[in-house]
Parts: sequence; structure tokens; C-alpha cells
Amino acid sequence: MTEKTHEDGIVVAILDRMEKFRIPRALDIKAKVDRGEPLSDSDIDHLNLVLQDAEQVKHYVDARPDLQGLYTRALALYGEITAKALQNEQNAT
Repeated sequence: MTEKTHEDGIVVAILDRMEKFRIPRALDIKAKVDRGEPLSDSDIDHLNLVLQDAEQVKHYVDARPDLQGLYTRALALYGEITAKALQNEQNAT
């Protein structure tokens, strides 16, 4: 197995997980905070997993412009959720 094939396999697996599991759940969390609800501990745990996945593939994505759409979507979504969650917390106090 070549190094490129191994790296491609890692990227595909992580991006597949992001697309099928991490981002759909993050969208559910976004809907929750958009309704003004606070984040639960499991929501925060999940968002941390989204960020960890993004960090794991960053150097791969930098070399593969074809992957940047999903990557930037995940990071933008993370940013939107955390900003809205912070706003919700501030409004609650």
C-alpha cells in the first residue's frame, strides 16, 4: 500500500463520518440553539468530535481542494452553533 493510498483512505473515512454522522447531528444541535435552547453536555461532546475530525484532516484538506467544501462547512457550522449557544447563555443570565 502506498502512502498516498493510506492517506486517501484516512481522509475518506473521516470525511464520510463527518458527512453521515457529525454534520447531521450538528445541524440538529444548530436547530436547537436557534430555538434559544442551551447546549447539553452531549451536544458539547459532539461538537468537540466535529472539531477533532476537522483538525485530523486539516493537513490532508490543505492539499486537496476538492475536499475543502465539506471541511469548511463543518467549521462554519461549528462556529455558528457556538456563537448562537454563547448568545443564548448570555441572554439567559
